[in-house]
Amino acid sequence: MNNNLLHTTRILEVDAVAIGYKSKKQMLTIAKGISFSLDEGELTAVVGANGIGKSTLLRTLCGIQPKLGGAIFLNGKILEKHKPIELASELSLVLTEQIPTKNLTVAEVVALGRQPYTNWLGTLTETDVNKVNEAINLVSLEELKQKKCYELSDGQFQKVMIARALAQDTSLIVLDEPTTHLDIYHKAYILKLLKRVAHETKKTILFSTHEIDLAIQLCNKILVMGAENHFFDDPCKLIDQGAFKQLFPSDLIDFDAKTGHFNIHR
Repeated sequence: MNNNLLHTTRILEVDAVAIGYKSKKQMLTIAKGISFSLDEGELTAVVGANGIGKSTLLRTLCGIQPKLGGAIFLNGKILEKHKPIELASELSLVLTEQIPTKNLTVAEVVALGRQPYTNWLGTLTETDVNKVNEAINLVSLEELKQKKCYELSDGQFQKVMIARALAQDTSLIVLDEPTTHLDIYHKAYILKLLKRVAHETKKTILFSTHEIDLAIQLCNKILVMGAENHFFDDPCKLIDQGAFKQLFPSDLIDFDAKTGHFNIHR
């Protein structure tokens, strides 16, 4: 038996979760029966068509909005039982929304990741400074440390947001569409960076994406959200199961299991 398997740490467990929205009068279920688990050091993508519930799922897993059913365990503890400050030290979130001001420097934005650990004045200790510098070095931002964020390209700014999440030093990092607005080169660059970070730091990274071809090539696991069923496994097994074929109507787009790519019917 592989000794590495004996020491695998389960970071997130999702059991028959239903997601959506509820008010006093009604409940709107977007998706249900979602089950999967993430282990330490894995890079996992959530893929699916527009409106299928990818972002809603991520917000639910992060405790931003309540689940409609099922159970979520973070580091072996029910998600709802984590106090806010405890949750902030175990889970970091990178959303598609921009930060309120880009007038901060790269180093200042990355340092925001240390907020769960600083005092009410936000004073950085030597440990905080070291964590910030480690995160900056890990994503190769040393030469941009003192640049204002408004001076950065979209790709550079996305690296800053990843560094901020790393500085937060959580076991789980969740990113919602981290490659939005990037060209194909920078999409591949960011996803390959996430893979390297996951493997080098042993942090578990979960992200939603429309870049399914890239996710198949780079991810350890993928959650495929469909209208009727959800599939979760490593990419090769998902291809064998035909999981990607059910994502889009076959009249326009088809998935080639041999190449692992989507093709447009001409």
